[in-house]
Amino acid sequence: MPSQRTKQIVIVGGGYVGMYTALRLQKRLRGELRRGEVAVTVIDPQSYMTYQPFLPEAAAGNLEPRHVVAPLRKVLNRCRIVNGFVTRIDNASKRVTIRPAGSNHGVPERDVEYDMLVVCLGSISRTLPIPGLAECGIGFKTVEEAIFLRNHVIHQLDIAASNPNDEAVRKRALTFVFVGAGFAGIEAIAELEDMARDACKWYPTIDEEEMRWMMVEATDRILPEVGPEMGRWTAEALRRRGIEVKMNTLLKSTEKRHIVLSDGEEFDAGTLVWTAGVKPHPVVKESDLPLDDKSRIKCTADLTVEGLDGVYAAGDNAAVPDLTDTGDFTAPNAQHAVRQAKRLADNIVADLRGKPRKPYVHAYVGSVAGLGLHKGVANVYGLKLRGLPAWFMHRTYHLSRMPTVNRKFRITMDWTLSAFFRREIVSLGELESPRQEFELAAGRQHDI
Repeated sequence: MPSQRTKQIVIVGGGYVGMYTALRLQKRLRGELRRGEVAVTVIDPQSYMTYQPFLPEAAAGNLEPRHVVAPLRKVLNRCRIVNGFVTRIDNASKRVTIRPAGSNHGVPERDVEYDMLVVCLGSISRTLPIPGLAECGIGFKTVEEAIFLRNHVIHQLDIAASNPNDEAVRKRALTFVFVGAGFAGIEAIAELEDMARDACKWYPTIDEEEMRWMMVEATDRILPEVGPEMGRWTAEALRRRGIEVKMNTLLKSTEKRHIVLSDGEEFDAGTLVWTAGVKPHPVVKESDLPLDDKSRIKCTADLTVEGLDGVYAAGDNAAVPDLTDTGDFTAPNAQHAVRQAKRLADNIVADLRGKPRKPYVHAYVGSVAGLGLHKGVANVYGLKLRGLPAWFMHRTYHLSRMPTVNRKFRITMDWTLSAFFRREIVSLGELESPRQEFELAAGRQHDI
């Protein structure tokens, strides 16, 4: 009697949804995986999942960057991990095309066939055609960007300290502009300002009041997720720390790091961080999957793609109906992503075993945000907290969401050590060009 063909489940994207879906599947399908009846493949350019809520603390030096990522091969030890970029999704032929890692060395693209597909490519930064933005700006979605920003901010202090008599150079180096006052922007500016203010103790030629930190927001409110009242409190708390919060203001230009705002103000800035929203991964738009007017995949409440069999989606690239608020969709955040992943995996198992699927239903419990060491804001189940209690809740909640006991323990140790020792203020910006020293030794000239 011929053996049954292995059913291929392919998950494109190894972020929140991708990793947690695969983790759930390898637990629920342990027997099927062992017998070879089912195979789960996860495709992602990186070999790790980044827990983004901890990026601000990694950038500020409170957490070791390696501790805010979970290695996919270690966590998903019963799944196949393929590192590469998905370049095309062709559901009509049940295959995805990937550009594998190492393709810049002649490795050709190849197709991966599937029986069941999970699309969770997430989102990328939503930018605008602002002159100079692509050349001067940086986002805040990856651990690489967090590490860069930490090194960059400290390097700006080094520049200012090394040019005590050049006022223009100092002002430019000590001006930090963030655009977009959602979670990413507010937590990033709060943590990095806190770190830089602390670092000024080791720069005797820099007065912390010389630094200029500015948040630029196009709308009339910040942190909409925590509600109007707590958003206003957050804005005032930042202003009391000397951070400028400009609402109803647009970035018009940033050519050659010369900032031009819609209110007429112009100045030079050594740092520009763009956190003004996200959009679905562009591969989704080029696929043959049904999309809404925001280029999100149209989904049913049970996380299947509308009108298609064996195709599922969740997270930032999916329009998932919010059954607790008729007519709306679930917000693109970690709280929904982790829970959607579990429901999605359970529904895949139900389909494999011929059982009915269940819809995703989750009432939004609220939000927490860190605003620097011992500072935070929270609105959870209508309970509004600020300061130390909110900061503690922020850390406790996200620690509980971090996958693996290993990472939970390492993060706890980082926090424990930071209670006894000051943050490091070493800039390792040279990591961006590690071969420069060797090339110099080999006779290749560099501009100093």
